[in-house]
Amino acid sequence: MPAVVFDKARFQTAYPEVQATDAQFEMWFVQAESLLDNTGRSIVEKLEEREMLLFLLVRHFAALNERAVQGGLVGRIASAAEGSVSVSADMGAAIGNAAWYLQTPYGATYWQLTAKYRRFRYVSGGCYARRR
Repeated sequence: MPAVVFDKARFQTAYPEVQATDAQFEMWFVQAESLLDNTGRSIVEKLEEREMLLFLLVRHFAALNERAVQGGLVGRIASAAEGSVSVSADMGAAIGNAAWYLQTPYGATYWQLTAKYRRFRYVSGGCYARRR
């Protein structure tokens, strides 16, 4: 099974609001591939689905970058004050890695769509990853 190749034109058709350099897109795609296996051994077998999930991750990275560039907080607001202004943020009480993904709508969508792949899988006769 082949790997998904990042298609900048397709990505920008889906997310026209993202303005970034080719180097940024390449870096975000490589980061996305580190979170979702993009090889013939990927648990996501359909290339169309894998491309959609990788695009969501790239958009998630772009949103996190936008927030950082604008000086925004990362995480949820845990407390706020008004006199002499004080705000603190944390990652919340999300289970597992969910908190990182739930920082943006794109990460949250990815997290929800990949729930089926985070469930226990029993494969008789050996490890799922070795059966191919």
